[in-house]
Amino acid sequence: MKPYHKTLENCPLFFGIDFSKLSPLLAGLGAKEREMKKDDILLAAGETPRYIGVVLAGSVYVSQEDYWGNRVILAAVGEGELFAEAFCCARAEVLPVSVTAGQEGRVLLLDGGRILSGQGIPQELHTVLTGNLMRILASKNIALTGKIRHITKKTTREKVLSYLSGCAVAAGRDLFTIPFNRQEMADYLSVERSALSATLCKMRDEGILTFHKSTFRLLPNGK
Repeated sequence: MKPYHKTLENCPLFFGIDFSKLSPLLAGLGAKEREMKKDDILLAAGETPRYIGVVLAGSVYVSQEDYWGNRVILAAVGEGELFAEAFCCARAEVLPVSVTAGQEGRVLLLDGGRILSGQGIPQELHTVLTGNLMRILASKNIALTGKIRHITKKTTREKVLSYLSGCAVAAGRDLFTIPFNRQEMADYLSVERSALSATLCKMRDEGILTFHKSTFRLLPNGK
């Protein structure tokens, strides 16, 4: 775990836990590392959720596919963030989503049952863990509300403006980088890629924004 000390220290699940206690805690949680390459399936829809994942390096996408294979990205998860925690906490019988690697990296898988039961974990650490987990779940719920706000807009243009505006507010600046390429952004906003590309180019020509790959700048005179 040494290469990922800083990531684990900053992980919201372990806030308030002395780092000297982290190694034995992870052992008690049955932690195991997994290397990943881009597009690797880490958790598949239909599986019984057993693990709560922490991204040590790289990123992962939580997504859902319909019968015809059309994908909707529900969330992008970056370094130090969690995935699949809601399904473990809800004791869901099967995963309705898949978790895939957005890029090469590494994840840490924790036994969700042990986190919930406290088995093999000192009581004081279990209390901190469960409190942190509740805050993470609440934050994810707020983020999901934001996504719903974006995708329920009527037009592709409105969806894009809503999403990019939210990203700028979150970044606290007009220049920011999103965690998606064009296809992934289209999947996240539930729009066609061609429509997304045409909309971005039109807004660029209108002086609303500029972009290069996944980096965007919102212009002050744009409307």
